[in-house]
Amino acid sequence: MSPHLQIWRWHVTMLTSILHRVTGCGLYLGGLILAAWAISLAAGPEAYATFKSLLGSPLGRFVMLGMSASAFYHLANGVRHLVWDFGRGLGKESANASAYMVFGFTIAATAAAWAIAYMTGALA
Repeated sequence: MSPHLQIWRWHVTMLTSILHRVTGCGLYLGGLILAAWAISLAAGPEAYATFKSLLGSPLGRFVMLGMSASAFYHLANGVRHLVWDFGRGLGKESANASAYMVFGFTIAATAAAWAIAYMTGALA
Protein backbone atom coordinates (compact mmCIF):
# COMPACT_ATOMS: atom_id res chain seq x y z
CA MET A 1 0.00 0.00 0.00
CA SER A 2 1.30 3.43 -0.91
CA PRO A 3 2.31 5.58 2.04
CA HIS A 4 0.33 8.54 0.73
CA LEU A 5 -2.90 6.67 1.48
CA GLN A 6 -1.92 6.55 5.13
CA ILE A 7 -0.71 10.15 5.34
CA TRP A 8 -3.14 12.25 3.31
CA ARG A 9 -6.74 12.93 4.24
CA TRP A 10 -9.24 12.75 1.39
CA HIS A 11 -10.56 16.09 0.18
CA VAL A 12 -12.68 17.33 -2.69
CA THR A 13 -9.79 18.40 -4.93
CA MET A 14 -8.34 14.89 -4.78
CA LEU A 15 -11.71 13.54 -5.86
CA THR A 16 -11.95 15.99 -8.76
CA SER A 17 -8.48 15.02 -9.94
CA ILE A 18 -9.30 11.32 -9.92
CA LEU A 19 -12.70 11.86 -11.57
CA HIS A 20 -11.10 13.99 -14.28
CA ARG A 21 -8.90 11.06 -15.24
CA VAL A 22 -11.76 8.56 -15.00
CA THR A 23 -14.10 10.66 -17.13
CA GLY A 24 -11.34 11.25 -19.66
CA CYS A 25 -10.89 7.51 -20.04
CA GLY A 26 -14.64 7.02 -20.12
CA LEU A 27 -14.98 9.49 -22.97
CA TYR A 28 -12.95 7.11 -25.10
CA LEU A 29 -15.95 4.80 -24.81
CA GLY A 30 -18.02 7.65 -26.18
CA GLY A 31 -15.73 7.78 -29.20
CA LEU A 32 -16.36 4.11 -29.81
CA ILE A 33 -20.11 4.63 -29.47
CA LEU A 34 -19.89 7.52 -31.94
CA ALA A 35 -17.94 5.31 -34.37
CA ALA A 36 -20.54 2.56 -33.99
CA TRP A 37 -23.26 5.11 -34.73
CA ALA A 38 -21.48 6.20 -37.93
CA ILE A 39 -20.89 2.61 -39.02
CA SER A 40 -24.51 1.64 -38.38
CA LEU A 41 -25.69 4.70 -40.27
CA ALA A 42 -23.53 3.77 -43.24
CA ALA A 43 -24.58 0.11 -43.06
CA GLY A 44 -28.21 0.88 -43.79
CA PRO A 45 -31.62 1.26 -42.16
CA GLU A 46 -31.66 -2.17 -40.50
CA ALA A 47 -28.28 -1.68 -38.81
CA TYR A 48 -29.24 1.83 -37.73
CA ALA A 49 -32.54 0.60 -36.28
CA THR A 50 -30.65 -2.05 -34.32
CA PHE A 51 -28.23 0.59 -33.02
CA LYS A 52 -31.10 2.89 -32.02
CA SER A 53 -32.89 0.07 -30.21
CA LEU A 54 -29.68 -0.77 -28.35
CA LEU A 55 -29.12 2.82 -27.22
CA GLY A 56 -32.84 3.19 -26.46
CA SER A 57 -32.79 0.26 -24.04
CA PRO A 58 -32.54 0.99 -20.31
CA LEU A 59 -28.88 -0.03 -20.29
CA GLY A 60 -28.16 2.11 -23.35
CA ARG A 61 -29.83 5.12 -21.78
CA PHE A 62 -27.88 4.57 -18.57
CA VAL A 63 -24.63 4.48 -20.54
CA MET A 64 -25.59 7.64 -22.42
CA LEU A 65 -26.51 9.37 -19.15
CA GLY A 66 -23.07 8.48 -17.84
CA MET A 67 -21.45 9.66 -21.05
CA SER A 68 -23.22 13.00 -20.96
CA ALA A 69 -22.34 13.50 -17.30
CA SER A 70 -18.73 12.57 -18.08
CA ALA A 71 -18.59 15.05 -20.94
CA PHE A 72 -20.00 17.91 -18.86
CA TYR A 73 -17.75 17.05 -15.91
CA HIS A 74 -14.65 16.85 -18.07
CA LEU A 75 -15.57 20.14 -19.75
CA ALA A 76 -16.11 21.98 -16.48
CA ASN A 77 -13.01 20.59 -14.82
CA GLY A 78 -10.99 21.37 -17.95
CA VAL A 79 -12.10 25.00 -17.75
CA ARG A 80 -11.12 24.95 -14.08
CA HIS A 81 -7.65 23.72 -15.03
CA LEU A 82 -7.43 26.40 -17.71
CA VAL A 83 -8.12 29.06 -15.09
CA TRP A 84 -5.42 27.51 -12.93
CA ASP A 85 -3.00 27.73 -15.86
CA PHE A 86 -3.39 31.50 -15.69
CA GLY A 87 -2.43 31.41 -12.00
CA ARG A 88 -5.92 32.09 -10.67
CA GLY A 89 -7.91 30.09 -8.13
CA LEU A 90 -4.98 28.14 -6.74
CA GLY A 91 -5.68 28.89 -3.08
CA LYS A 92 -7.18 26.18 -0.91
CA GLU A 93 -10.55 27.88 -0.45
CA SER A 94 -10.97 28.85 -4.08
CA ALA A 95 -9.83 25.41 -5.30
CA ASN A 96 -12.40 23.75 -3.04
CA ALA A 97 -15.11 26.18 -4.14
CA SER A 98 -14.35 25.61 -7.81
CA ALA A 99 -14.48 21.84 -7.24
CA TYR A 100 -18.00 22.14 -5.87
CA MET A 101 -18.90 24.42 -8.79
CA VAL A 102 -17.72 21.70 -11.19
CA PHE A 103 -20.01 19.17 -9.50
CA GLY A 104 -22.91 21.62 -9.56
CA PHE A 105 -22.39 22.41 -13.24
CA THR A 106 -22.18 18.71 -14.08
CA ILE A 107 -25.48 17.94 -12.40
CA ALA A 108 -27.27 21.00 -13.79
CA ALA A 109 -26.00 20.62 -17.36
CA THR A 110 -26.70 16.90 -17.48
CA ALA A 111 -30.21 17.41 -16.13
CA ALA A 112 -30.86 20.26 -18.58
CA ALA A 113 -29.59 18.27 -21.57
CA TRP A 114 -31.73 15.27 -20.69
CA ALA A 115 -34.77 17.47 -19.98
CA ILE A 116 -34.39 19.11 -23.40
CA ALA A 117 -33.95 15.68 -25.02
CA TYR A 118 -37.12 14.49 -23.29
CA MET A 119 -39.13 17.58 -24.23
CA THR A 120 -38.08 17.41 -27.88
CA GLY A 121 -38.94 13.74 -28.14
CA ALA A 122 -35.37 12.55 -28.59
CA LEU A 123 -35.83 9.97 -25.83
CA ALA A 124 -38.96 8.47 -27.35
